[in-house]
Amino acid sequence: MHLPLLIARRYLFSKKSHSAINFISLVSVCGVAVATMALVCALSVLNGFQDLISGLYNQIDPELKIYPAKGKVFNSQDEKLLELRNWEEIAIISETLEDNGLIKYADRQVIGTVKGVDNNFFHLTDMEEILYAGDFILSDSVANYATLGIGLASKLGIRVNYMDPVEVYMPNRTSKVNISNPSTAFNFDYLYVTGIFSIYQPKYDDHYIIVPLAVVREMLDYDNEVSAIEIKSSPKGDIEKTKKKLQKYLGENYIIKDRQEQQEDAYRVVQIEKWMTFLLLLFILLIATFNVIGSLSMLIIDKKEDVRTLKNLGADKKLIFRIFLFEGWMITLVGALIGIIAGIGLCLLQQHFGFLRLGDGTEAFIVNAYPVQLQFSDIVIVFLTVILLGLITAWFPAKNASEGEVVSQ
Repeated sequence: MHLPLLIARRYLFSKKSHSAINFISLVSVCGVAVATMALVCALSVLNGFQDLISGLYNQIDPELKIYPAKGKVFNSQDEKLLELRNWEEIAIISETLEDNGLIKYADRQVIGTVKGVDNNFFHLTDMEEILYAGDFILSDSVANYATLGIGLASKLGIRVNYMDPVEVYMPNRTSKVNISNPSTAFNFDYLYVTGIFSIYQPKYDDHYIIVPLAVVREMLDYDNEVSAIEIKSSPKGDIEKTKKKLQKYLGENYIIKDRQEQQEDAYRVVQIEKWMTFLLLLFILLIATFNVIGSLSMLIIDKKEDVRTLKNLGADKKLIFRIFLFEGWMITLVGALIGIIAGIGLCLLQQHFGFLRLGDGTEAFIVNAYPVQLQFSDIVIVFLTVILLGLITAWFPAKNASEGEVVSQ
């Protein structure tokens, strides 16, 4: 075994002449272990919340979505877009057209997002799972129907299957505003509410009303225009590969976004929270690794006779430096391994048993326990960070020992 590492190992794991040094080394290991465990658990919980948010959005967001690179709408009858229906990587294509509109019911009115969809939209999303009440129906031979977000329905004071319809107003693109009769600047239609959905996200729950695509096209005076084409890949298709193939095929006139890019702001907020938490806990870890300096300094004083003997036997400064550098590194390594193992263990227990609960168990939250999602990349980052901090903090006392600043001749 390498001589400096052998001596450092014996200093760490062998009994020392003073119990206080054993205790200080143990405190250093525990401090590093607790801080490392906290990092693993905190990052895993934030990963769990990100996974939870992703799952909620995925219920209504498509796997891939095609937007126009310029403007708000594009022609869905473009030859390239029609050809997509023959791709084996694509299972379902749904045309959608959305814009802001005024939704009115009785004496209440709210500005919301009117989303027109075709019949494929039901198969593209998990509408059955997110329906809070009623059914998802677009139209029949009698009337056109609407499905509202639960927050929007609450603002309007409406429930499913009410006898009175909601009125949807959208700007008339082709007419000028008549000051004497402002109502001519809007097109409107009546729709009966058959369903209310909820995904626990205000962006959709408080603002969206889903209606037939033909209704929105008529109110906006469009023929074949859409604001987006939503895609569900086939079971054998790879989403990332399909996205790249689509972008290459469609060119610069279109932008293709996956689910994470469709909700880029929401995911960015979670990522910022995650790494801000990492930096805060990193500061605590840095304080914990300072214990290594005290532990090494006490060990150097305790082993001054050993150091003097080694020097008399011909040991140079480099050997003395490496002995105590390895000693500090091993303290950090042991603490890091214990902390990571303990952190993984706690996360697995939380995943299976949910010991840490949210609220008082009254089911006021989406989930009853803190969500946890372990990621190998986070564990690697935490481990390398702890080791790097341990090496940096061990450097200074080891350097002093080799220079004879702590151990006098």
